[in-house]
Amino acid sequence: MIRLYGKVEQSVMDEKMLQDAVEEQGPKEEAGQISKEEGIAFNVVLQLRLEYKNILKIEHLWEFTSLTKLQLNNNLIQKIEGLASLSNITWLDLSFNNIEKIEGLETLTKLEDLTLYNNRISCIENMDTLNNLTFFAIGNNCLGQLDNVIYLRRFKNLHTLNLAGNPLAEEANYKLFIAAYLSDLAYLDYRLLKKETKEQAFAKYQYAIEEIQHNELQTLKATEAEQSRQDELQQHKEAFVEYLNGSQLFDSMFAHDQEAQKLGQLPGLVGLCIQMFESGIAEQKLREAEINAFFEVLQEAAREKQQRSAQLVADFEKYRKKRILDLQQVEDVAQQEAQVNQYMMDIKTLCDSCMLLELQLVDQLEEIIKDFERNITDMVGSFIETVQGIYPFQFQFFIGASHDSHILRIDNREDKLVTRINAWMMNLIKRIQDEEVWRNRKCISEIRNFKQHLRNQLEEVLHHE
Repeated sequence: MIRLYGKVEQSVMDEKMLQDAVEEQGPKEEAGQISKEEGIAFNVVLQLRLEYKNILKIEHLWEFTSLTKLQLNNNLIQKIEGLASLSNITWLDLSFNNIEKIEGLETLTKLEDLTLYNNRISCIENMDTLNNLTFFAIGNNCLGQLDNVIYLRRFKNLHTLNLAGNPLAEEANYKLFIAAYLSDLAYLDYRLLKKETKEQAFAKYQYAIEEIQHNELQTLKATEAEQSRQDELQQHKEAFVEYLNGSQLFDSMFAHDQEAQKLGQLPGLVGLCIQMFESGIAEQKLREAEINAFFEVLQEAAREKQQRSAQLVADFEKYRKKRILDLQQVEDVAQQEAQVNQYMMDIKTLCDSCMLLELQLVDQLEEIIKDFERNITDMVGSFIETVQGIYPFQFQFFIGASHDSHILRIDNREDKLVTRINAWMMNLIKRIQDEEVWRNRKCISEIRNFKQHLRNQLEEVLHHE
């Protein structure tokens, strides 16, 4: 079960090892030579095999963001780590290593097939986010408690499980226990769980299963209720009026201040909080509608320009094929030169037309963005005026006799609201402006690259002749 690493040469999982593995597993022959010369970007690699390399530590995988399958079996790995960026991985093999604990898998939410066979693991844990798990092999480890397997009930898609070779597999009721508590399991230790076995298992553990199902249902209800509460709170935060729909403002801010607790009991004070809360929610809906309408207009303008550009390119493509064919058939040098010059002018005209469409779109989007900035600024300003119409003067009317520190705390709540909504507005506008600059630069770069591509095609035709 334990791989000895004191008598073998340990390997470092470095850039060279990864590059060699990618090249070895990449295209062959001429395509492989081109890939080797130009280099293969790690972020496009889908599968990677690193087995039998005496790797002691998992590292330097952060660029493999598209990876779906990773083989690290038969190494000297002691800890599961360095996998956080592999969010697209669906198949992971860490069998035949020296791993003692399941960890470091939190971000692998798409993982379906996990193999930890032949390690030193003594507990099934830290897998809560692996909701898509269908195959789990953890045989030949140190699992000793059958009850620990109940942890796997959370994986509703799990159909194949391998536990053979663990101490718990020697228990007398091992198969019946697994079949009872993991009723959706189809294969255990690579053997089909028959219907008769499942029925016998349920009969034996019926009362225990019913109790755990009841507890799971209660937990689920509590979780859903908490999630609903958190979602509602998030909506209130987005409207900048969290904890203003009742006496929560005072309950949360002055929980340990007996004098301040009386503020929440003053007539009309809670009503002012609710007034602000309702105004905030209403204003948030208006802002959200404005933002949605803005992006719809933005996207429609971009789509229209894209369609017109695509039509220009399509028309040119029909003409290009004929022009290339004519060039290949012309024998007179002067005539060929004239056609080449005309073709180059046509490329320039096409790209200039595409560039003109982009410039027109930039002007159009600039006006759309300016209108949106004015509208969203007015909406935020209106909300702030509403808040300041209530805050702090209305509150001070009710709590004028209160301690100055209480008034100061309430004033701070107003300042926090105003500061946050202004920061939100500024960040939103900046993000929109930055994204437009990036879109424009990307489009211009694509036009230039396309122009160069067409010229290269022409040169290839002429060179071939």
